[in-house]
Amino acid sequence: MDGDTTARVIYLGILVAAVGSYLLVEFRGRMGQMMRGLMSWGLIIVGLMAGYGLWQDMGGKMMPQQSVALGGEVVLPRAPDGHYYLKLDIDGQPIEFMVDTGASGVVLSQEDARLIGIDPANLAYLGTAQTANGIVRTSRITLENVVLGDYRDDKLRAYVNDGEMGGSLLGMDYLGLFRIEIAEEQMILQR
Repeated sequence: MDGDTTARVIYLGILVAAVGSYLLVEFRGRMGQMMRGLMSWGLIIVGLMAGYGLWQDMGGKMMPQQSVALGGEVVLPRAPDGHYYLKLDIDGQPIEFMVDTGASGVVLSQEDARLIGIDPANLAYLGTAQTANGIVRTSRITLENVVLGDYRDDKLRAYVNDGEMGGSLLGMDYLGLFRIEIAEEQMILQR
């Protein structure tokens, strides 16, 4: 164990000893009552932990998801963080993008580039882009077989970012192919 872990174990031991001593003094002669109380609180805490875990597991399934309506209309619900997210199928691999109408291009994170078979280490980062995090190096690529619902694009210009990204961005190079409507917490894309 390192120093931090040892200190935490000692602190926890002191805390347990202090609370245990208090309970022994307070419930002297009434140990059955103390045990019932401890068991009740233990079950309440376990129930809360189970409920929280279930909520975390079901959170993604209960949130509205991207859908394709009749006529090819793609409906994106607004996420709790206020953004819109869209999944594109690129060469058979689903990739999630944050929709960014303020971005010019389609920018893949290095992780997503790897998912579709592009090794970021082998790319030539000859371009630059101005981002919220400053200037980053970019490498231009071409995405093939890009599918969104009923819409298919054989080739799409994109970039791989040399910097750290939380996810890929879908800019106007792709969004400009659609008519975009934003209403009632939804973004609707249609060609």
